Amino acid sequence: MHDYLTQRGGAERVVLAMTRAFPEAVVHTSLYDPDGTYPEFRDVDVRVSGLNRVPLLRSKHQIALPVLPWAMRRVEVGDVDVVLVSSSGWAHGVHSEVPVVVYCHNTPRWLYQVEDYELGLGWLKRLGLRLLDHRLRRWDGWAAQRAHRYLANSRSVQARISDIYGREAELLPPPLCLDPNGPQSHIPGIEPGYLLTVSRVRGYKATQLIADAAGLLPHERLVIVGGTPPGFRDHPNVTVVEDITDEELRWLYANAEALVAMSREDFGLTPPEANSHGVPSLVLRAGGYLETTVEGVSGLFIDESDARSLADGIERLRDTFFDPEQIRRHAAQFDEETFAARLRDVLHDAAATKAVAAQA
Repeated sequence: MHDYLTQRGGAERVVLAMTRAFPEAVVHTSLYDPDGTYPEFRDVDVRVSGLNRVPLLRSKHQIALPVLPWAMRRVEVGDVDVVLVSSSGWAHGVHSEVPVVVYCHNTPRWLYQVEDYELGLGWLKRLGLRLLDHRLRRWDGWAAQRAHRYLANSRSVQARISDIYGREAELLPPPLCLDPNGPQSHIPGIEPGYLLTVSRVRGYKATQLIADAAGLLPHERLVIVGGTPPGFRDHPNVTVVEDITDEELRWLYANAEALVAMSREDFGLTPPEANSHGVPSLVLRAGGYLETTVEGVSGLFIDESDARSLADGIERLRDTFFDPEQIRRHAAQFDEETFAARLRDVLHDAAATKAVAAQA
């Protein structure tokens, strides 16, 4: 079970890892766009809600927020022993008579981190979120209490689950699902030695801030993967690429001087992904980056969210020696098989709970 499968993001990669851990499983979701997300989902049994018949919602799921919780409540999961939910939104509200284990990427950002989520949104969308806030919070709290067990992808999310839902969650970091040893494909026009940032088009991802910092350093080159937010201010030394393959992403990671990430992430997969290619990261000292980055080993931290401080950090990083093999060893802790083995143990325990309850 996952919120929606309409884009290529870290949560979707984690869902793919889950399907490899449980190859016979069915994936239920509210919205599914095969062309918008990872092609590997075409080999998975994906089942959708009735909302998927509306093409507009597959590209703009935010406008369906009022009805998405209702849609997930109507999902029929069939005859199963346990339901595994991957969610940062509404999938944890699934109706089930068997134990539900929730792997939480974050509590809904549009409810509990509103200032971050609203960055880059127009006034009409912001107004709509404010009007729905009370209703969605009430539903979200109710849904969270129905889960048998919670897993959190980071300590920051673990703390939010405790503060918001009053639930204790086990920490289980997500795996790196982009194999650094896989095939690579060069993107024409881009030569090695650039700075790299990889993210979805969201205001809180701070893509504009990173581009402005690069603009202060005309001798640097920045490659942005994933697109730019509305009103983006371009710079001559910035290249934007979209809709790339995994082969192209591997090449971009492997040939970068460093990854730059300045958002307040719940976990943040891109620094460890860069690290798995032997590439250091320059990250904001906040959120999940505190758990995935070791200063002086796998990267450096930035304390202030402004272009000048970031530009200074880039120059500091250029003057710092990093051992690529040590960086790769650091990234190896986020292993997919370790993640899958722990998930199997948790679901086995949940299924055993159901069996004991049935005998009582």
